Amino acid sequence: MAKAAKPDDQIFALRMARSAPDLWPMLDQLYGQHPSYPQFSADLKAALAEGWKDRPTDLKLLDIKRDLEPDWFQRADMAGYVFYIDRFAGNLRGVLDHLDYLEDLGITYVHFMPCLNPRPGDSDGGYSVMDYRSINPAYGSLDDFKAVSTELRKRGISLCIDLVLNHTAKEHAWAQAAAKGDKAAQDLYWMFDTPDLPQAYAKTLIEVFPDNAPGNFTHYPDFGNWVWTTFNEHQWDLNWSNPQIFLEITKIMLHLANTGVDVLRLDAVAFMWKRMGTRCQSEPEVHMLLQALRACCRIAAPAVIHLEEAIVSPQEMLPYLGRGKHDGREGNLAYHNSLMVQFWSALATRDTSLMTHVLASHFPDRLTNATYATYIRCHDDIGWAVTDEDATAIGISGPAHRRFLSDFYEGSFPGSFAQGVPFQSNEVTGDKRISGSFASLAGLGAEDEHDREMAVQRILMGHALIAAFGGIPLIYMGDELALLNDTSYLNDPAHAHDSRWIHRPKMDWAQAAARHSGSSPSSQCFLGTQHILARRRATPGLHGTHPTRIVQTGNPALFAVQRGAPTGPILCLFNFSHHWQHVAGGWLQAQGITHWHDALSDQIVTLHGDYLALPPYARVWLT
Repeated sequence: MAKAAKPDDQIFALRMARSAPDLWPMLDQLYGQHPSYPQFSADLKAALAEGWKDRPTDLKLLDIKRDLEPDWFQRADMAGYVFYIDRFAGNLRGVLDHLDYLEDLGITYVHFMPCLNPRPGDSDGGYSVMDYRSINPAYGSLDDFKAVSTELRKRGISLCIDLVLNHTAKEHAWAQAAAKGDKAAQDLYWMFDTPDLPQAYAKTLIEVFPDNAPGNFTHYPDFGNWVWTTFNEHQWDLNWSNPQIFLEITKIMLHLANTGVDVLRLDAVAFMWKRMGTRCQSEPEVHMLLQALRACCRIAAPAVIHLEEAIVSPQEMLPYLGRGKHDGREGNLAYHNSLMVQFWSALATRDTSLMTHVLASHFPDRLTNATYATYIRCHDDIGWAVTDEDATAIGISGPAHRRFLSDFYEGSFPGSFAQGVPFQSNEVTGDKRISGSFASLAGLGAEDEHDREMAVQRILMGHALIAAFGGIPLIYMGDELALLNDTSYLNDPAHAHDSRWIHRPKMDWAQAAARHSGSSPSSQCFLGTQHILARRRATPGLHGTHPTRIVQTGNPALFAVQRGAPTGPILCLFNFSHHWQHVAGGWLQAQGITHWHDALSDQIVTLHGDYLALPPYARVWLT
């Protein structure tokens, strides 16, 4: 009699069968003609089996739970918080001391900014990784990391970390071997013996950091090669046309998954595939790779989802959430960069016309097995991603509007409330990116008390917007306490060249201790944000699978989003002006509002002469 398969083996076989159609057709197209493909296929199957075998029992139980509840990350109780470990708590063990704070705020998802072992010195904020299997020693050990992930899981908080897919640090073991002439290691990167091909590729490439790291290739006289370095000289681009890279990254993914990671933020994914004569961004093969990587996780660690970092135009971003043949099979999360940009644009102009046009024209009302990561600020600068076509559609100049936004948020435009600083400038186009904390860009640094009160309302309107729009709202560390710009970065030689450190302050635990007082803008922002997240949890109609429809209000000061909940629509209204606005009761009824209940304040709203009055920077979620 044949020996019965163990339940674990049976589960693995079922998951392999489930995801095989998402995996092998992609790999056949990518690597089917590569001479190593038969061996690669066998090695990949073995790696998936090994990853599953090594998976801890409690995580296998979580796999089953999330297979049964595949919408877990789309639910209204999801709320995220993003921080650098050292800036938040000093080190990993310190994070354990502040979990009560996160729970008090209402957080169920945390993103540790880059925490894998980076190169010494300038590491692009941790995105220049020399060892994917160990933790930055400044933060602690892998055992410390596992202790934190375990405690987070006990508290129902999901953990997200970064996995950089486009490049490694030049100090990575693969790169070090390549520099010493190891041919197999050199094949893991884009390395050239002569400058001919780099010069040919460069004709159509875009410089990512033209001020600090111009060009896309670096020549190393020590070993006589040119290396593709899209971002910085110390970040060597991986050669994803070599199947060995796919295999090694899959092993790394599963290793990280088995330490208790719930969300892998796949960094710089747009650049993974190179093709002569193109920008080498968002090529079709990128989406094949990402679908196949997700399939690998669904086989050996299905509790893990993928956040794909691609800060690109809407048309280019949506495929990272699965479109066409990849629909429902690629990323589970992607940043809604357009929502962030349009928030700041409308706030500066007091006019939501462009915001309404962009969000209504370019985005579907729902996604398959995916949702957005919504945010107002993050660790990065703000690039004014407003196309000339969208600007023309509402009768304005794209270049002029982008210049206006840069000047406004730098604080040089007359009447601006913002206090930002420039980050990178393009002398050819005039475009200028901006750094600054949420509070400083919203005007909280003003001397006038009324202006500071308006800034608090702008901050809370932003948090109410990302909480209601659809997706997982992400709060960047300190924004809930309205932390201002931190200019101390100028005194640190490692940071002084990069203005983005102005909005990466250390956590102010003194302000955090006074968060419930209600007597300061910091406390008011905390209590207001805490309330917004609590009301989000209490409003299941904000589930990420429910349609998000942009509604024309006829009033450019107002932005309206209707969430199509099965129990009835939720109309989310936001006043982007510093003046009172009014909405007709008949118009509200036409949008399906019948209960006159504001889910955000949990109060019945009262009409005045058949009009709803909205004070400056008001936000309501009407049912």
